Amino acid sequence: MTTPIVRFAPSPTGRLHVGNVRTALINWLFANGAGGQFVLRIDDTDTERSTEVYEQGIKDDLTWLGLTWDDTFNQSKRFEKYDAAAASLKEKGLLYACYETADELDRKRKIALSRGRPPVYDRAALNLTDDEKAALEAEGRKPHWRFKLSGGRCEWTDLVRGDQSIDTSSISDPILIREDGSYLYTLPSVVDDIDYDITHVVRGEDHVTNSGAQIEIFQALGGAAPNMAHTPLLIGADGQGLSKRLGSLSIAQLAEDGFEPLAIASLLARIGTSENVEAADGLDQLARAFGFDKIGRAPARFDEAELKSVNASILHGLQFEDVKDRLSAIDPRAANEAFWMVVRENCSVLPDVREFLEVAFGEITPEIDDEDRDFISAAAASLPDGDITDETWGTWTSALKADTGRKGRGLFMPLRKALTGMAHGPDMASMLKLIGREKAVKRLAG
Repeated sequence: MTTPIVRFAPSPTGRLHVGNVRTALINWLFANGAGGQFVLRIDDTDTERSTEVYEQGIKDDLTWLGLTWDDTFNQSKRFEKYDAAAASLKEKGLLYACYETADELDRKRKIALSRGRPPVYDRAALNLTDDEKAALEAEGRKPHWRFKLSGGRCEWTDLVRGDQSIDTSSISDPILIREDGSYLYTLPSVVDDIDYDITHVVRGEDHVTNSGAQIEIFQALGGAAPNMAHTPLLIGADGQGLSKRLGSLSIAQLAEDGFEPLAIASLLARIGTSENVEAADGLDQLARAFGFDKIGRAPARFDEAELKSVNASILHGLQFEDVKDRLSAIDPRAANEAFWMVVRENCSVLPDVREFLEVAFGEITPEIDDEDRDFISAAAASLPDGDITDETWGTWTSALKADTGRKGRGLFMPLRKALTGMAHGPDMASMLKLIGREKAVKRLAG
């Protein structure tokens, strides 16, 4: 197989979200697993909406995830290339001027549908004489430019979907240049793929219907169409689209919420595939295991609860030095190795440590039910002397069990609630040692 050169092509009009990051990740894993190259193309031909802030945000998000690139470029620096390609297509009679307004085109589509015909552009502009074009331009109309499709059948073998075929007579000639002279996505993308020797175009399946037209544009410009892989789109755990929730699923927001980059990569790399969803050891492991043949045809379900579960499994294995600085940023008190080793098993995301800070280092309101007050008083009186050690909890509760006859939940829960103010949390033997004798005695006193 040709050493792959792939590209990820975000528009700097917003921050990355899980949907487009999954596309970036699949491209990166494929390229790195095969010893290829990953190119970051910034699609900023929309100069009004594109910003340097969003461009830097995209790069920051990819870097945080570990998705480094081998080359990068901005489409806004390459307009001369696109102008030359457009001129070549015009010269070949494959790019032609159209003067219909949006309203006129909409009426044509409605008429075609009402007559039971597909709403395909009728190429009326090809019949315009030079005088008619001049008259339209004298009215103030400016042309948009369409690429003339062959009307034949375009076939390719998709790396995910298998053999694909599109009859180009069944689709409208695509608009490549708008009335204001700005380029739509299609032509610049093809020009860039040719110039940068892109071997594989890996993207969402919503682009399948565009592929026939794009393949013909490649051919018209003298380039070979890349291999293509169209992956199923992401949906939510409820089976609905994610479009309304993408703000909360931006990579920047997930990072702020405390998710680990490897948890996001592990989930996005494996949902919708034959692989079990579990935390990976690293991106290299995911790259070695990647294969298009593992990607299913059904939509991939993104479940935040599943992400949290994968994140928790990663977090539980992190040593204090791995998180020391981040803990300090959350709260200086959290940058304590003994604290981290006690509470990490009860954290799904790193900020969850906040829940236990006051329990370990501050003041809490003990929770003592009326029916347990005599028991807690007895417990306070029988707390072993001296410093709290790893053995204190076991020694203490064994003695309480013998003296009071309590056992199980009736023994342990009142103690937990009195000492921590919570009905859940870390192992109490470790927690008691972290709390220390002074705080323990005070809390048992109510």
